[in-house]
This record gives sequence, C-alpha cells and structure tokens, in this order.
Amino acid sequence: MALRFRPVDTSFYDLFTESAKHLVVGAELLAEMLSETSDKEDVAARMRMAEHEADETTHQLIRRVNSTFVTPFDREDIYALGSGLDDVMDMMDEVVDLILLYEVRDLPPELSKQVEVVQRCAELTAEAMPNLQSMQSLEEYWIEVNRLENAGDKNHRRMLAHLFSGDFKTIEVLKLKDIVESLEGAIDAFEKVANIVEQIAVKES
Repeated sequence: MALRFRPVDTSFYDLFTESAKHLVVGAELLAEMLSETSDKEDVAARMRMAEHEADETTHQLIRRVNSTFVTPFDREDIYALGSGLDDVMDMMDEVVDLILLYEVRDLPPELSKQVEVVQRCAELTAEAMPNLQSMQSLEEYWIEVNRLENAGDKNHRRMLAHLFSGDFKTIEVLKLKDIVESLEGAIDAFEKVANIVEQIAVKES
C-alpha cells in the first residue's frame, strides 16, 4: 500500500478550527438577537465585527494555500471548506442584519427552535475541525449535522405554515419570510460544510 505524505504543518487545521470558533460566536449573537430585551443595534454591531474577524481568518487560509507548496489535502477541498465555513457566517450575519433593518420586534417563537439548531451545528463543527488532522472521530459529526438539518427543514415548513395562517399582516409576512429563509440557509450551509468534511475524509482514508 502506498504511503501518503502528510505535512507536519498544522496551520491549516488551526485556521479551520479558528473559523469554526467564529461560527460559535455568531450563533450565540444570533440567539441574543432573538431576545426581547436585547439591544438590537449593539448585537448587530458585534455580529458585523465577528463577521469581519471570520473573513480575515478565511483570507489567512487562502493566503496560506497560495503560498504553500505541499498542502495537507487537495487544494480545491481546502478552498471549498474555507468558503463553506465563511458562507455559514455570512448567512448568520444576514439574519441578524434583516432583523435590525426590518425593525421586527415580535418574532415567532418557532424561530428560537431554528436558532437552537444553528447553535448545535456550530458547536459540532467547532468540535470536529481539530479532528481533521487525524481524520478520526468525524463520522458522528456529519451524521448528526445531517439529522439536525432534517429537523431544521421540518421546523422551516412549520414556520412557513404559521406565517401564512392569517395571524400576521401581509408586510410582516414578507419581512419574517426573508428572515426565516435566511435562517434556513444558515442551517443548509452547515450541512454543506459537513458534506465537504465527509468527502475529504473519504478521499484521505
């Protein structure tokens, strides 16, 4: 069996781990944004700062790929994973921004369930990233994120049904639908990251 040379340099794994930690922060801010007592402008400002920090980590990762001759796994997979992690943060930032811009005060309680899914996905992703170096203990991660995404889909359909039940004014339906769709997009983006990790693990096994 041919031996695969794997560089000792851990900087790529450190950057993936750092990116995932940004997602945990973003998910916490998203949950805070839903609180009735939160200062929406302050939370949104902190989310923008967190998103900028996440962008900088992504840029560091790209610079690292472009300046490294031998990468720990395929360059296109590194780009895909880095981009996927960045997309999750962008989607969470979008949800927070929409809540602020639309000046939505009364948020359906079902949104909290979706945010809980987002928070759990963020925690799992942050726990999984350090395991990329050994490619061990990753299967449970992508299986659980897939399960959470399925649960998120069910929550999403229930929220849409509630929005169109006649309990909301038309303008509120339009605003809330944008927020609900962006939140669903964040969960889908987490599943995409998990799928990329699975593909990498399969290639490297």
